[in-house]
Amino acid sequence: MNEATQIISYFAYLLPAVVVGVVAYYFFKGHTANEEGRRRYLIQKEAQKQVLPLRLQAYERLTLFLERIDLNKLLVRVKPFSDGKDEYEKLLVQNIEQEFDHNLTQQVYVSVECWNVVKAAKNATINIIRQGNMHVKDGDVDKMREYLLQQFMEEVSPSQKAMGYIKKEVSELF
Repeated sequence: MNEATQIISYFAYLLPAVVVGVVAYYFFKGHTANEEGRRRYLIQKEAQKQVLPLRLQAYERLTLFLERIDLNKLLVRVKPFSDGKDEYEKLLVQNIEQEFDHNLTQQVYVSVECWNVVKAAKNATINIIRQGNMHVKDGDVDKMREYLLQQFMEEVSPSQKAMGYIKKEVSELF
């Protein structure tokens, strides 16, 4: 009977130590998780200071790209070399593709949706140029340019729609 009492007294002494150990384990586990979260937050905050200017620069470059492929400005900037509509269409499309290739790396810094909107604006502009060439059957380059300019006198161009999306996305950064 003496051994049973001795074992019970050991458990009586051991039980508070086990309880304190379990409480300490959960306390330190929560504390280390909190510290890890704080460290991640500080690292992310520091990275944000470095990445934000790059993202804003990417939005600026994409806005400039959209301005440059806007048909009203593109037709004024890119003059035809000959009277052939097909050659002028190729020249305009080539100009747009070169601008796009020059800004291709900016997709790293913007959202997938924003990049898709920019690509859609580029493709829509190219499609409008091709439709303009097909619409003007027996005319020359000047008639094609006039037709394309008239298309966007009343409508909003794809570039302007994409710029609106970019402005909305940039405003969400702040």
